[in-house]
Amino acid sequence: MPAATPGTPSLLRAMNDRAALDLLLTHGPLSRTRIGHLTGLSKPTASQLLARLEAAGLVVATGTDGGRPGPNAQLYEVNPRAAYVGGLDVTPDRVLAAVADLTGAVAGTHEVAYSPDKDVIEQVTEALGGAVKDAGLHRSDLHRVVIATPGAFDPQTGRLRYASHLPGWHSPTLLEELAAALPMPVEYENDVNLAAVAEQRLGAARGHEDFVLLWNEEGLGAALVLGGRLHRGWTGGAGEVGFLPVPGHPLVRQVTRANTGGYQELAGVQVVPGLAAGLGVEARPLPPAEHAHSAEVAAAVALLGQAAAAPEGANLRFLQSYATLLATGLASLVAVLDPEIVVLSGAVIAAGGDPLRGLLEAELAELAPSRPRLVSGEVRERPVLRGALESALAATRDEVFDTSR
Repeated sequence: MPAATPGTPSLLRAMNDRAALDLLLTHGPLSRTRIGHLTGLSKPTASQLLARLEAAGLVVATGTDGGRPGPNAQLYEVNPRAAYVGGLDVTPDRVLAAVADLTGAVAGTHEVAYSPDKDVIEQVTEALGGAVKDAGLHRSDLHRVVIATPGAFDPQTGRLRYASHLPGWHSPTLLEELAAALPMPVEYENDVNLAAVAEQRLGAARGHEDFVLLWNEEGLGAALVLGGRLHRGWTGGAGEVGFLPVPGHPLVRQVTRANTGGYQELAGVQVVPGLAAGLGVEARPLPPAEHAHSAEVAAAVALLGQAAAAPEGANLRFLQSYATLLATGLASLVAVLDPEIVVLSGAVIAAGGDPLRGLLEAELAELAPSRPRLVSGEVRERPVLRGALESALAATRDEVFDTSR
């Protein structure tokens, strides 16, 4: 079929179809009358639209709208089985994979312990295969996969940069080998960027065009969203703020070899236990359930969590000191980018809760020329993996929902 041109009936139908599908994704099951009301379409046109989408397998009838006077209205929803996507979150500890249907509901997950001595391709395919099996599907059912890693693949060379702590992922032929092993389109994105995608689509950054997401778990990182789009930089390294030189810590030279920099050394997860001990805050034993992260992250989360639960005395001084360290690097980002909001994400920052956020906001007001609002991330459950799925879903919906073809 020839491509639709502006103003043609086929283009208008496609625009109406997409509007209805987006409404169904946002609101859930809707009746023909409700779709007509929300889109401004007449009842006959809405009926034709739904019949067309149902025939294409994009919507399905699901129950009726009871509890109102008159006959019950038939409800329609996006067909969750019209397409599936995969997402993977790769860290030095594990490869976590998930499969989601077209509505975004997670249908299956699987985790593989990461081993530097084991073939990368094998670990990726094992994790993805386990998630696909958990969902009751086959790998060929996936329309697209997005893989999240620390660092970024250089668009000029195809090699992973800024992540020397992820052994096995630096081969110049790795992307070609993964493409050969996986039978669907595969995209790669920085893990913190994907946490920002999750917040932009589902969480604290909805409706915001310019924001920074500051992430703190195993490493300090940031994602930059400008004009509603991720800013990746020339080599994909935009937001690698752990390498940022900052006051209060000696310059770190040859940062790519050290895989660290001034801001990471000043305010990264590794400084939290020493900072707490120096201010008289003693760590309590960790319950087994809190060992979901590395031991270093779990210890920092526990210390900041117990301080935030009783923010007074030594606990308050500890939170204040850590807020100052975080604000030292964040002030540079704010001075350069002037974002509308800063989203605080990652397990370490999240553990400090509202007390840490308030102290950080006060410190930032003293150090930066503008005063963006600081908000806590709302996507707490596997935000990087959720962002990978959302990224894959956005591209897949564009393809599947294009009814003009």
